[in-house]
Amino acid sequence: MITVRGVDVRVGARLLLSDISFHISPGHRVGLVGRNGAGKTTLLSVLAGQAQPAAGTVTRTGPVGYLPQDSRAGDPAATATERVLSARGMDRAVRALRAAEAAMAGAAGAAQDRAMRAYTRAEAEFLARGGYAAEAEAARVAAGLGLPEQVMTRPLGTLSGGQRRRVELARILFADHGTLLLDEPTNHLDADSVAWLRVFLTAHQGGLVLISHDTDLLAATVNRVFHLDAHRAAIDVHNTGWEAYLAQREADERRRVRERAGAERKAEALRTQADKMRARVKTAVAAKNMARRADRMLAELEPVRRADKVARIRLPEPAPCGRIPLAAISLTKSYGPLKVLTGVDLAVDRGSRIVVLGLNGAGKTTLLRTLAGHERPDAGRVVPGHGLRLGYFAQEHETLDGARTVRQNLASAAPHLTDGEARTILGSFLFSGDDADKPAGVLSGGERTRLALATLVCSGANVLLLDEPTNNLDPASRGEVLAAVGAYPGAVVMVTHDEGAVEALRPDRVLLLPDGVEDHWSPGYAGLVPLA
Repeated sequence: MITVRGVDVRVGARLLLSDISFHISPGHRVGLVGRNGAGKTTLLSVLAGQAQPAAGTVTRTGPVGYLPQDSRAGDPAATATERVLSARGMDRAVRALRAAEAAMAGAAGAAQDRAMRAYTRAEAEFLARGGYAAEAEAARVAAGLGLPEQVMTRPLGTLSGGQRRRVELARILFADHGTLLLDEPTNHLDADSVAWLRVFLTAHQGGLVLISHDTDLLAATVNRVFHLDAHRAAIDVHNTGWEAYLAQREADERRRVRERAGAERKAEALRTQADKMRARVKTAVAAKNMARRADRMLAELEPVRRADKVARIRLPEPAPCGRIPLAAISLTKSYGPLKVLTGVDLAVDRGSRIVVLGLNGAGKTTLLRTLAGHERPDAGRVVPGHGLRLGYFAQEHETLDGARTVRQNLASAAPHLTDGEARTILGSFLFSGDDADKPAGVLSGGERTRLALATLVCSGANVLLLDEPTNNLDPASRGEVLAAVGAYPGAVVMVTHDEGAVEALRPDRVLLLPDGVEDHWSPGYAGLVPLA
């Protein structure tokens, strides 16, 4: 359970939430919603104990499992299975068990007796923590999240960003925590894994606080909705499911509009009458009281919900370039014994639109990182064409420096901008005033996405490499990004599992990984997008 009393949440000098109180009990499945930047991710980190409130108290009773947006925990040398099992302390027991087995196989006499005693102790510890049934349960959770056995036996350091995030989610779900705090858990999940997660969360008996822009997941799982109102620095608690919340929200807004319209008509009539009465001495006091009554009538109304601001996202006007600004020849890349890219050839023609599809771990992000120069291929080469200007949007936002401010990140990407020009661009991406001076490391996932897109605006890029550009965005911001992608006249190479992003891209070609097969785009490939 989690109890929040009188909590203020700040980022720097900015007050996100003021004097909020609520309680999360077993069986409460809460959808935490609000526009990007309203404070959802910050509040979740406060609930998890990863950040401290500016005022008030947060009390946790029982275990809490927390999945942040950028989870990269764990020893890179540990296997994915060991990482998942570590949630119940079983990883050490399994290693001891395997070491004792190896010792028994190569020992004799007294040494074998010692090895057998070590094996007995290790097996007792393993069984005490759940044993083979728990090990099988961990495998079922991993498989449900799209992590096959061949991935689970690999070291974490060799996995893609999407695979590592799945491992962290599997670890948290396997831990059987009382309260789950999940920040965008469907990022990097394919359609089958999202369906499995939906069933798991619906059956979860403990508390749940869920941040997600997947409205189908919210509709299927949550029975309460907490809406963060950025205008009032407040949290509105709705003890209903998702569909009822949406209906109630719309009904409340229609009621507020009607009440305000009626009150404004009455207030206007009172003021008109007051104006007529002011000229006469006998009625001057009554006129003043009438005007005050009109003011009170309007002041006591609930405010009409203001529309959230939406970033006005535009992509750069591409600089002139040759016919083939970017090409790759026989790219090969391995991580240890694992081959990720095997002889991939690609020619990015001027203005071409290419979508890269493949299952998690097929090498999609590795390909874009290699094309962008962030990875060196083991064999083959990347060939920049005449006039190439490359813009790279990284899935994990590693192009951003978390220690630098929002404004400094933009300045490093576009040093030719004056401070005023940089602030104007940031303002169009909703980083106005003090927000421009926040460290990038404290930004939410949606804010980091907006900042990464802002750094592309002044690049003059004629080839964009976009790796999951719609992750973490609220629906309005996602719509802006898709419109910008659709209108961009330069070349685009995109990795995405978002069907809407592919529709906006209107690809002319598709590259299928890991085999590196290239083909003309046809509607038949659309079914592969949510599986990517």
